[in-house]
Amino acid sequence: MKFTFLGTGTSQGVPVIGCRCEVCTSQDARDNRLRTSAMVETRGVRLIIDAGPDFRCQMLCAGVRHVDAILLTHEHKDHTGGLDDVRAFNFVDYPPAVHEVDIFAAPAAAAVVRKDFDYAFAANKYRGVPVIGLHEIDPAEPFEVKGVKIVPVAGHHSPRFTVTGYRIGPLAYLTDFKTIADGEVEKLRGVEVLVVNALRFALHDSHFNVDEALALVRRVGPRKAFLTHMSHEIGLHAVVEPTLPEGVRMAYDGLQIEMHEDFL
Repeated sequence: MKFTFLGTGTSQGVPVIGCRCEVCTSQDARDNRLRTSAMVETRGVRLIIDAGPDFRCQMLCAGVRHVDAILLTHEHKDHTGGLDDVRAFNFVDYPPAVHEVDIFAAPAAAAVVRKDFDYAFAANKYRGVPVIGLHEIDPAEPFEVKGVKIVPVAGHHSPRFTVTGYRIGPLAYLTDFKTIADGEVEKLRGVEVLVVNALRFALHDSHFNVDEALALVRRVGPRKAFLTHMSHEIGLHAVVEPTLPEGVRMAYDGLQIEMHEDFL
């Protein structure tokens, strides 16, 4: 299994438009963060987690020509705003083939996809609209994509919004979590790698801060953990990462990690 961080930033990305802080003006490429997204490649299956406004750029940078499915964590635009660009995957081999792109999402996120991209679901579509197969998942039930088992992990982004993380064998990926129930933490036991959001060091109403993310890492006990969905307020990568506990790293765009596939 290969896992690639396509983006590790927040809804504004880093640098933030107009900001002149030390992070936003940093020359260290690790401090430049596209909106949070990731790619999982295992047993010939390629999964993308979230497709925000930087989706097109991320696919081009990673050289992706085929996607088997997109897994959505929730409905916010920094995680869904790029879905129109799946059109490129529909028609990459056209003619003769048109490839439908499967999208998996919990009910609330699926409803927003239908609303925001209603033209893709119209009875009388105009030429060139995205060809989407939208699948509603039950966050309490595992599902499969081409034989790859995926275990949803439910949480809350805030009291108003739910969010769905995903466990795929030795990997668990959580972003935009603020709270997680004990039963959902149990789904994470035994993972080799845990990816978890950590917005900044100061507390936030709807995201884990660094301390909250590290508390979850301690509960789960993975071999390695990576922080993602980081804002410019977290500080410089080169300064902050050495202060983290052993086995915990700050992710950065383009970082790749590999894991054994013998779990499948």
